[in-house]
Amino acid sequence: MKIAVVPVGVVILSLAGCSTLPTSGPTVAQVFDQAVTNGQRHFILVDVNSQVVSTLLAQPSEDFHTRFQAYGKPPPPKIGIGDSVAVTIWEAAAGGLFGAHPSTGAATTGIATGATGTTIPEQVVGADGAISVPFAGRVPVAGRTPLQVQEEIERRLAGKAIEPQAIVTVPKSVTNAVTVSGEVVNGARVPLSVGGDRLLDVIAAAGGAKAPVYMTFVRLSRHGVTATIPMDKLVSDPAENIYAWPGDVLTLVQEPQTFSVFGATAQNSEVPFGAEHITLAEALAKAGGLQDLRADPQGIFLFRFEPPAVVDALKAPPLAIGPNGTSPVVYRLNMKEAKSYFYAERFPIEDKDVIYVANAPLTELQKVFTLINTVTGPVISGVVVSRSVNSGH
Repeated sequence: MKIAVVPVGVVILSLAGCSTLPTSGPTVAQVFDQAVTNGQRHFILVDVNSQVVSTLLAQPSEDFHTRFQAYGKPPPPKIGIGDSVAVTIWEAAAGGLFGAHPSTGAATTGIATGATGTTIPEQVVGADGAISVPFAGRVPVAGRTPLQVQEEIERRLAGKAIEPQAIVTVPKSVTNAVTVSGEVVNGARVPLSVGGDRLLDVIAAAGGAKAPVYMTFVRLSRHGVTATIPMDKLVSDPAENIYAWPGDVLTLVQEPQTFSVFGATAQNSEVPFGAEHITLAEALAKAGGLQDLRADPQGIFLFRFEPPAVVDALKAPPLAIGPNGTSPVVYRLNMKEAKSYFYAERFPIEDKDVIYVANAPLTELQKVFTLINTVTGPVISGVVVSRSVNSGH
């Protein structure tokens, strides 16, 4: 029996001093200790309180209304190179340039005529920005409105035709249109109306979005500037539904927002938002909540790279070692305090956040005793059996 006690004591001492027990991650104390090692700061540690939550909620998000505030309702559309233009000309009496000849009944120009006037075949505006009109020559149209082109044609035909009247239409425009692509039912170049169209009108004209609204983002590129917002925001906020401008490129992107959960929760996985916005409380609920036998409620951590503006608003010294000059920030929530549940209900989760729930210190101690029992159990059982056999003799 004395011989057996020696290895058991050695096992206990070795396990008690062992720091390599299986674990899902660092304890609360280890997270705090690892923020700064050897005089070097690795991340910014922030305790979540009411001020921190208010600071995060106050950060402006990207929006169309602010980014493109210089653009209001677009001006009346003008004809551009590549547009298709149709011209119809009337004269006050027969026998003119475009009307039927009195004796033959045939048009003097060889172009079909009728009660509605003489229609010149549809033309594409050439590289010189002009179209051809019989007896008027090359008429410049690019950069002009249809009304201005009508007046120019009538002016050029005055004295040649009998009181000419012209109507100019644009059956197909490539310049006064918006390109809609991505996750839409029918990607297309959507022509803009004279009265102006808003972004949702253009998206609807392309058949609408394929994916659910909360999973879709709208990316607008205009004059070298690109901005992206959730489609939920475009639908719910009328200020974001700005006017479309000629040449805009609208791309609908299906981009499910997710966060990852590790540690002492019921579910460790990547979890989709399932909505445009969720809070930390909702994220923990989606992960099945904290495990009663493992979790340390003082150790709810959220890992995120924050831009300089947020770090400055938090009054923290920037690290700028992340992508695009961002700083790694670890937010800690102590859910042993009842007020922290209100913070969690307001704390905004961002796409690709990482949530970690630390194990309670007692959990690590339980692992030690479990391992000790695994090693010493057979030894003790053997001793008991041996003594029983010996006492029987």
